[in-house]
Amino acid sequence: MDGGSFAMMRSLRGRLFVGLTAIILLTGAVGGALAYRWAYSEAIETQDSVLIQIGSFAMSASIRQSRPVTGIDAEAEVAVVELGEAPRGSADDQRLWGLKDGLHNDVYHGQPVRVLLRTRPDASRFAVTQRTEIRTEIAGDMAVRTLLPIAALVPCLLLMTAFVIARSFRPMLHLAGDLDASRVDDIGELPVTGAPSELQPFLGSINGLLGRMRVMMDQQRRFIADAAHELRTPVTALSLQAENLASVDMPAETRDRLDALKSGMRRTKHLLEQLLALARQDAAPSPVSARVELDKIAKGIVSDLLPEAAARNIDLGFAVVEAVAVNGDPLSLMSAIRNLVENAIKFTPNGGAVDLGIYREDGMSVIQIEDTGPGIPPQDLARVSEPFFRGGEPSGEGAGLGLSIVKRIVDHATGSVLFENVAGAGRSGLRVTVRLPAADR
Repeated sequence: MDGGSFAMMRSLRGRLFVGLTAIILLTGAVGGALAYRWAYSEAIETQDSVLIQIGSFAMSASIRQSRPVTGIDAEAEVAVVELGEAPRGSADDQRLWGLKDGLHNDVYHGQPVRVLLRTRPDASRFAVTQRTEIRTEIAGDMAVRTLLPIAALVPCLLLMTAFVIARSFRPMLHLAGDLDASRVDDIGELPVTGAPSELQPFLGSINGLLGRMRVMMDQQRRFIADAAHELRTPVTALSLQAENLASVDMPAETRDRLDALKSGMRRTKHLLEQLLALARQDAAPSPVSARVELDKIAKGIVSDLLPEAAARNIDLGFAVVEAVAVNGDPLSLMSAIRNLVENAIKFTPNGGAVDLGIYREDGMSVIQIEDTGPGIPPQDLARVSEPFFRGGEPSGEGAGLGLSIVKRIVDHATGSVLFENVAGAGRSGLRVTVRLPAADR
């Protein structure tokens, strides 16, 4: 059994279809066999009735002749043979004359026949004969024609069975499609109203599980937000103390250790800020919604980051910039764009380039950021927006939260974000494309 057949047998829909198909085929075969036997017997009896009717007609002396009368029924090859008042003629005629009145199976002129013997009131006898081979052929044809409706009905029943099964399982397919189309962080209850009664206990169990997951995730988010909030104050105080120590005379070795401490404090502070931002995005989308000019925000961010890019000789600028706007939270969208640009600068080697594109396409506002860095390993592309995921080469000061925050912000704005590697002659890089519903002009 191949993989497709095995999968079908494991499928409830496949089991139903195979089982009902077997029942329909078995019922059709048994019914067809019974119908064939019944139709065959009826056809034989009908031909016997024809012989009897012809015999009744031949009782009249008007067709009495001294030789066989053929052509009574050309298709059925029925013949009337006059046998006379006493045995005469060929040995076959004499043998027929000796039979009793009625229907018999005999051999006439070397061929099996069905024969009807009758005696007239004047004592003359005659026989009505029909070849057995012709009778069998006629009966078989009539029986086969009886099977034709059953043979046509079986495929129709199979198609109707497949249609009914597919329609019965459609709510499950719709439910699976809705689950696949939902966002990763959407764990709302599944609708029970209108669902088939067989699915309602199953949906109730799933909704109970989703409710427990919501409680657990809310507790986790609150813990992360509270911990980040509580840690931010002492970390800030420690950072200030480290800055104050910078003005104190100290040996070179101590100053190197102080610089390492200050660098660690900056990373910790940055991590706490990102944890708070991620917690805010996970908790609920921002209630603030206004018209946001993406081109102006992008220009401001590029202006702020130009010194950092220039320090590493990175060409930071716009490949195309158009006046486009969206409806959303300005601070969240600014954070998302800044995260993407900073990430591109961070992974672009010295002397590289980071190009931004802000434009409108098919009713969507598009933000595209392309760098000349190493890109992302193909096996990691689908996971780059997961929290704390840093890929196969976790280097640098990042915590793996920036792209996750970007994904949350874009999802809350009913947009999409696509990460793809750029490959070409002698170049590499990462292209990030964000699409958001454009605001009316």
